[in-house]
Amino acid sequence: MALPAPNLDDRRFQQLVDEAKRYVQQSCPEWTDHNVSDPGVTLIETFAHMVDQLVYRLNRVPEKNYLAFLDLLGVRLFPPNAARSAVTFLLSAPQQETVQVPTGTEVATEAADNAEPVVFATTEALPIVPCSLSWLVTATAAGEYTDRSRDLAEGRDVPCFQSTPAPGDATLFGLSTPVPRCVVVLRLDSQVEGVGVDPRQPPLVWEAWDGQDWVGCVTDRDTTGGLNRPGEVVVHVPAGHTASAIARHRAGWLRCRVTEPVAGQPFYSESPTVREAEAFTVGGTTAAEHAQVATDVPVGESAGVPGQRFRLPEAPVLLDAEPVVVEVSSPEGWQRWDVVADFGGSGPADRHVVLDASGGEVWFPPAVRDADGTLRRYGAVPAKGAAIRIPRCRTGGGRSGNVARGAISVLRSSVPYVAEVVNREAATGGVDAETVAEAKVRVPNQLRVQERAVTAGDHELIVRRAVPSLARVRCLPEPGGARVLVVPDAVADTGDRLRFEQLEPAPEVLATVAEQLDRRRLLGTRLVVEPPRYQGVTVVARLVAPEPSATRVRERALDELYRYLNPLRGGPSGDGWEFGRPVQFGEIFSVLQRVPDVALVAEVRLFPANPLTGERGAPVERLEMAPNALVFSHQHQVAVGER
Repeated sequence: MALPAPNLDDRRFQQLVDEAKRYVQQSCPEWTDHNVSDPGVTLIETFAHMVDQLVYRLNRVPEKNYLAFLDLLGVRLFPPNAARSAVTFLLSAPQQETVQVPTGTEVATEAADNAEPVVFATTEALPIVPCSLSWLVTATAAGEYTDRSRDLAEGRDVPCFQSTPAPGDATLFGLSTPVPRCVVVLRLDSQVEGVGVDPRQPPLVWEAWDGQDWVGCVTDRDTTGGLNRPGEVVVHVPAGHTASAIARHRAGWLRCRVTEPVAGQPFYSESPTVREAEAFTVGGTTAAEHAQVATDVPVGESAGVPGQRFRLPEAPVLLDAEPVVVEVSSPEGWQRWDVVADFGGSGPADRHVVLDASGGEVWFPPAVRDADGTLRRYGAVPAKGAAIRIPRCRTGGGRSGNVARGAISVLRSSVPYVAEVVNREAATGGVDAETVAEAKVRVPNQLRVQERAVTAGDHELIVRRAVPSLARVRCLPEPGGARVLVVPDAVADTGDRLRFEQLEPAPEVLATVAEQLDRRRLLGTRLVVEPPRYQGVTVVARLVAPEPSATRVRERALDELYRYLNPLRGGPSGDGWEFGRPVQFGEIFSVLQRVPDVALVAEVRLFPANPLTGERGAPVERLEMAPNALVFSHQHQVAVGER
């Protein structure tokens, strides 16, 4: 428990005024007019105001000492993290030559009335490679390949699968060249033969060959209805797409494969056919981050003495990507000086510096005089007159970069033939810089943990330090080990309506958490790092409200349900649904009753639901949760009427 800071003087303005008036009554009883209109009372209030300011300054002394102690411990505030997002550049028309989107291309959100646009910059170059369709091959589930390219060229109807389609059947499209990270349109002229399937949910999946295996592709639009009618399929090809030989033809291969039938989903009774097919590239996708990159940043000129400090032109500096290095000029050229946490392990010849990323300062090694008078150096000292620079650093970041899906739509840098830009998923990972108040809470816990994970709280603290962008962390002790549940932060597309895939942590996040805990766990402790189990819940309600406000009431009721049954910001306290907390009929009734203009909550039903398949269970009065489970809102339904 942290020791409470003493309040050296707790008197306030009015107390000082009242105390002064009591002294006046004792020392000068003939002064009887103590109203605010009296000039003497005005003087008393003036002095009371000045004393109040002095008391405020006096009470800041313990905070100053506390910060001085933190500085002696070597505690520095954490810098912000930059939000990242995949952005898709769309061409004005298919091109014959490769279109290059260079590194550092700036894109942004639209400017609002009361806010500046949020600017992102691409972190790698994107070549948008043109392509065409060269080969068409069909494959059975047993692995038998048939070249259909000649039939397609002669205008014949080519069956995509076997006469009786089976899971694993596929149609392979051989592109003239690999198109990694590109957006490809397959334009097909199909005939309605593949009867039996739901054109809105066909049992198909699109994949790309990466040289070792088939990797799933994201499709934005499929107007073919499961290859049953003329239309287009927009395929986002993954980064590993490469050329390979299939059926004796070398090409960049995409395939459309029949998947296993899902319960309740219709399946093909006959194979669809393709009469015409063409492919072309319409765009590409690359990574962008909410940060500004500066190169060859001048830091200063060395005075040739130990313990020099230099302030950077921009602060804070981001440390969530490649490490920052400092360079010092010398007759041989620019010498690299590595950034270290402290100078405790540095020798006299080590070229080390300490970077205060939050404050924007570079510290060079000091020299300490021992008791016998000798001078001990904790690192090399730059020569007098040597120029100091940082070859590359990033600034910016913060939570403001966590923008919703589709918010990035402005192309700030001019790129030939690029007409549009959009982020198909919300930007995530942005974290504000640590404040002094947050550091005062963190440091006592950090000193208690001492880099060892013993209790459940120790595990959670280490995980939050390792990945600050996580929204929630929960450690559940188990016999012989611990289960660590991590929930990524997510930005809903509308209001609080999250999609299930937004709550799945990235594999690299799980790997980082597992690595950090493995280095600090007790010997013999078994650790499991995973996302929580999400229990879907569907609320079906019938409300009574005046007819003119029925539509508004319905939208407000749905908003309240999605806000309350939210794993990140829901629950009674609004800071996230508690792990393992059940959902009860009464609290849902109360949430709906508080909606403005609701005259009566006529009926409420709770249904457990599978957020992946959409299957709904029987209605319940109380939805139980496992200790490792969180609630997830799934397709609530609200009807509003006058009766």
